[in-house]
Amino acid sequence: MGGMPRLIKPMLASLAPGLPRDEGRYGWEFKWDGVRAIAYVSSGRLRLLSRNGNDMTPSYPELDVLAGQLRVPVILDGEIIAIRGGRPDFGLLQSRMHVRRPPGALISAAPVHLYLFDILYADGEMLLGLPYTDRRQRLEALGLDTGPVRTTPWYRGGAADVLAASWANGLEGVVGKPLTSAYHPGQRGGWLKVKNIRHAEVIIGGWKPGQGRRADTIGSLLLGVPDDGQLRYAGHVGTGFTQAMLIDLARQLRVLRRATSPFASPMPAGHARGAQWAQPRLVGEVAFTEWTADLLLRHPSWRGLRTDKDPGDLSPDG
Repeated sequence: MGGMPRLIKPMLASLAPGLPRDEGRYGWEFKWDGVRAIAYVSSGRLRLLSRNGNDMTPSYPELDVLAGQLRVPVILDGEIIAIRGGRPDFGLLQSRMHVRRPPGALISAAPVHLYLFDILYADGEMLLGLPYTDRRQRLEALGLDTGPVRTTPWYRGGAADVLAASWANGLEGVVGKPLTSAYHPGQRGGWLKVKNIRHAEVIIGGWKPGQGRRADTIGSLLLGVPDDGQLRYAGHVGTGFTQAMLIDLARQLRVLRRATSPFASPMPAGHARGAQWAQPRLVGEVAFTEWTADLLLRHPSWRGLRTDKDPGDLSPDG
């Protein structure tokens, strides 16, 4: 027993190339395409913290209903998502992520949900050491399945069927959690993620000025990934942007301009020619088909900034 912790970092999952042979010892959940959130509820108030500890509560006022649905102090783990056409839409969520106090029109146009999948603390009791199955039972007993707050399903084994269902419903993939596993804050303690579509988290190291219709803005972003403590060049992306994204990126990159390349690895001459360099502080996400033999992203498409993550949060396995 004890007071509620002020901060519990979310447990992380490691990217796996496919389903494990011993998939029956895992609980399987759908992987939701949104922003990770730890929800702290106490004395009728909600506090939502991102993966890097930033307070997101004012950005998602419709989730305040969670505080009124609980009678005891709790800490819950979940994902904030926006849904369009019956499935999560990360692009729609982007319109909310940068707005500290969204107007009613934006809330109506891009409503969000909080999908919960773990409970870490309840009524003075730390639950981190309990097995996954016990924590899921405690979470489900709260009965959080109304309005924008939902408890996600999970499945004991049957990973191939769950993965197939995620593909059929346009979801990102699945997460496998050992049935007996404890919760290890901020660590990759045995959870696996298997993706249907390849995504990579990247660091913006510069940009190429646009031409034609983009003559006054960004043509492409120059991207890097962490590699042995340095920033390795990973390619450039020039598709997937909305006009609003380009305007926001240009505004933020102007402040981060620097004279020299932040990349430790050499770049193709055509990519470096005419480049504008930036301090490597902005994290984004791309979808892509594969890594080339030169360790460059093939056919990347921009998905958006990850304001919930810092460059130090990134790992080589995505």
